Amino acid sequence: MTSNDGRNLLTTAQAAARLGVKPETVYAYVSRGLLTSTRLPGVRGSVFDVDEVEALAGRDTARRTDIGAVERIRTQTTLIDDGHLYYRGRDAVQLSSLSFESVAHFVWTGELPEDVQFHADSAVVQRCRQALAAMAPDCRSIDRIRIAVDVAATYRPLRFDIGSSSVVREAGQLLATVSAALGGQPSEVSVTESVWAAVKSDVSDPRGRVPLQAALVLMAEHGLAASTLGVRVAASTRANLYSVLAAGLGCIDGPLHGSAADPVYRFLATAIDDPVAALATQLRSGTRISGFGHVVYTDRDPRAEELLRLLRDPAHGADSSVIAAADVVIDEVSDRFDTFPNSDFALATFALAYGLKADTPEMVFALARIVGWTAHALEEYEEAPLRFRVPGIYTGTRPGTY
Repeated sequence: MTSNDGRNLLTTAQAAARLGVKPETVYAYVSRGLLTSTRLPGVRGSVFDVDEVEALAGRDTARRTDIGAVERIRTQTTLIDDGHLYYRGRDAVQLSSLSFESVAHFVWTGELPEDVQFHADSAVVQRCRQALAAMAPDCRSIDRIRIAVDVAATYRPLRFDIGSSSVVREAGQLLATVSAALGGQPSEVSVTESVWAAVKSDVSDPRGRVPLQAALVLMAEHGLAASTLGVRVAASTRANLYSVLAAGLGCIDGPLHGSAADPVYRFLATAIDDPVAALATQLRSGTRISGFGHVVYTDRDPRAEELLRLLRDPAHGADSSVIAAADVVIDEVSDRFDTFPNSDFALATFALAYGLKADTPEMVFALARIVGWTAHALEEYEEAPLRFRVPGIYTGTRPGTY
């Protein structure tokens, strides 16, 4: 039926979600011969062939018009299941101890060598720095990233080659170029070192690099978020990688996606001396406590758990007063509202614990997510072009009524 590594197979919960039924109904379909269940070593419960599930779903839910259809997006990049995040079947938390470059290469290719390095053209890095120097001194990091990506693109005349090997090469070079331009570092250093230099005034203090590297890996990919969907649509037009990434960067420039850690940072900054008083003030104002809960996870965000664990380790030199305040907030909010801290809370805690700027979480998120966007672009380039055309429902003035 399919390869036994689990590709193109859905768990019972995934099949039920796709069909819009309860898990019990999925097994009823099996008994009626509408689906075939099988077992996979190491996976709890039955699994189902994705093509069979799609065919069954199509009997009742497929809706096509003469102007196109909403496509189902298949991906082998990311799985979020039972409170865990997996990149190509590997637990992202376990991968977060590896170098950002190695994990990026793994997400793109499925290969996990230990000595991956990204190389940037020093001349292009310098051109990017010159462009960034002309920007407003108080502009946000996401603005600087966008400009650096656009400038770097103009020096890549063969960027229109969307073959997989070319895209992987371009993505690695782009990450090295943008991070080096932001951090003012030599183009030979790692992405983590460059990002650390961009956010930390005293780069000689290396104690936050381990949590930063973990954060970059953990934020690298998270399935079909809004920005990733935008990337897939752009890639379906066969836009080059730089333009595809520009689409993703545009999508995260909002308070509900890439900037979601901003209110968490501002709140935690007021909570360091007296977290309970800060919580009381927030609750009295009727403003919700940002940085808790998630639309995908039900009881834990594994990315937040791992990053907060690293920040609590004294060996990494995080400000203990920030960590103590964050833990009080976590305990109080979790107990009172039956919720959990998410990655926005963890990134904001990271930034405050090392005295970094308020938009550091957004910078880390944007640079890291270039990895996932590239992976989805690679997948989309293999699909039929221009496959996304959502049928609109006209609700305006009818012709002939004037």
